Amino acid sequence: MPNKPLNTAVLDRAIIFAVKAHTGTQRRGKGYPYIVHPMEVMGIVATMTNDQNLLAAAALHDTISDTYVTEDQVRAEFGDAVVSLILGSREAIGILAKDSREVKILALGNQLAIMRAIALEHSIHGDAIWGQSHIKDPKAYEERYLAIADALKDLSDTLAYQEYVKLIKQVFSK
Repeated sequence: MPNKPLNTAVLDRAIIFAVKAHTGTQRRGKGYPYIVHPMEVMGIVATMTNDQNLLAAAALHDTISDTYVTEDQVRAEFGDAVVSLILGSREAIGILAKDSREVKILALGNQLAIMRAIALEHSIHGDAIWGQSHIKDPKAYEERYLAIADALKDLSDTLAYQEYVKLIKQVFSK
């Protein structure tokens, strides 16, 4: 019996909305279109769930913070559930540890995408990458990423979490 097709209407709208919001922007001076990052986050989240609101939140997760789009605009288009996921994934590490599995999945998707980019940069430039940011001490980054891993440990059964921890070890091992 064939699988029932997914209703991806919300996700499809979210992708289009995110593409429009990020049009013409690049990811923090990296030279590639900003939209690549939210799409990567969405792809990571899709390895853990097919929840359409959660996937939509992944596609939209940076629209409120990094574009002209307001929280109210996202709420009007996609509802409270999507906005709550986006805002929840940005909570402080201690709060994140107590949040829902869905919020943790979105946070993990974002953090893994960030850690992949760091690991790539580190493989090319080594520890020189730490001098490019406002925090110069790699130990501070390591502590932050390990604290995030601890806050997200409920997801340790996922390949995304396992990759995240592996990349932390890879980047920060001496």
